[in-house]
Amino acid sequence: MKELADWLAHCERLHPRNIDLGLARVREVAQRLQLRFDGLVVTVAGTNGKGSTCAMLEAIALQAGYRTGVYTSPHLVHFEERCRIGGEIVAGEALVPHFERVEAARAGMTLTYFEFTTLAILSLMAASGLDLAILEVGLGGRLDAVNVIDTDCGIITSIDLDHMEYLGPDRESIGREKAGILRAGRPAIVSDPLPPHSVIQYAQAIGADLWLLGRDYNFSGDKQQWAWAGRGRRHPGLAYPALRGANQLLNASGVLAAFEALRQRLPVTAQAIRNGLALVELPGRFQIVPGQPTLVLDVAHNPHSVAALTANLDAMGFYPATHAVFGAMADKDLAPMLAKIGPLVDRWYFTDLPTPRAASAQDLLARWQALPGRREVPASTHESPEEALRAAVAAAEPADRILVFGSFYTVGGVLQHGTPRLAAKHLG
Repeated sequence: MKELADWLAHCERLHPRNIDLGLARVREVAQRLQLRFDGLVVTVAGTNGKGSTCAMLEAIALQAGYRTGVYTSPHLVHFEERCRIGGEIVAGEALVPHFERVEAARAGMTLTYFEFTTLAILSLMAASGLDLAILEVGLGGRLDAVNVIDTDCGIITSIDLDHMEYLGPDRESIGREKAGILRAGRPAIVSDPLPPHSVIQYAQAIGADLWLLGRDYNFSGDKQQWAWAGRGRRHPGLAYPALRGANQLLNASGVLAAFEALRQRLPVTAQAIRNGLALVELPGRFQIVPGQPTLVLDVAHNPHSVAALTANLDAMGFYPATHAVFGAMADKDLAPMLAKIGPLVDRWYFTDLPTPRAASAQDLLARWQALPGRREVPASTHESPEEALRAAVAAAEPADRILVFGSFYTVGGVLQHGTPRLAAKHLG
């Protein structure tokens, strides 16, 4: 197997299940690989805000002159997006030797696609001479594959109901799973303003250095600028992060708390913070593509993130009509998502997605039609996000707004096959 695509196909065939939580197999292979990180490791868990938090950590550290590595998942278009070294997406050929290492180390042990690919990326990062490795948890925390690496600082972003079949039925159960990334004596940054008590309890029980929003650090802001303060350090007069959305200040505040907690080992200047926040980029997170009609891309795919998306759309001002392209996994809590954003949508374009886990477009349409008190607006079904977007573009007036949201497959499908201006802007 010489190409990355061959290895990915191999990984898909290894295990009968997509998700098989537990660290025993991954830890055994990781030990055989002798994974060691020279620099600091920051691990990020949470329901929403993980990707934005990782992007801001990376942007600030790069501006401070550090060599960074980032692992995030899933990807939008190309697998290689899951790993960046020094701010650049890795090349597929750079990953191949590390897939070979994992294959040799597993010695017949069965790994899921996520576990195998995570170990390959961790192997590449460990060999890259990093000052800072930033690891985003895929699902939960305690039993996620990235948790085989002991973190120097854990960040827990907002916690809400998602993946309940794996993580538990309520925020307390889910919070306990996510708190599993924390380590004794190490900083534990919680950027959820109302965290489950289970997170606080666990951090205190293991003796982590717990940083709570409102107690150990805080932020304030007006329409022009914002300020951060925490444990004897202040950053006044900050420009808003380049990532859009009201919730980004929560994420940015947690990032600044992490850098403050790590200041003795990874100092960053106020200028690096300003520059990093000004330059940070993250496709698919309330991403507004200028032009006519306006195009908004967002991977909101649970009730909490859809509520944030709805508030952000409201703040954009008036548009004659909003056309919504939507595709999602079948296991998502779809009714509250559709009900929350429904009042803003003037026409729906429900789409199939290229994965067995997805709800069909017909099922999404039926779920929407079953909503009590919904708006009577046109709705159609489509075989792909590309087809749905083309239909929306054809129906929209220049002054309208097109929203593409839901699964990474929905936004990624548009980025991969979308309109010429999308392709030109985002895919080169």
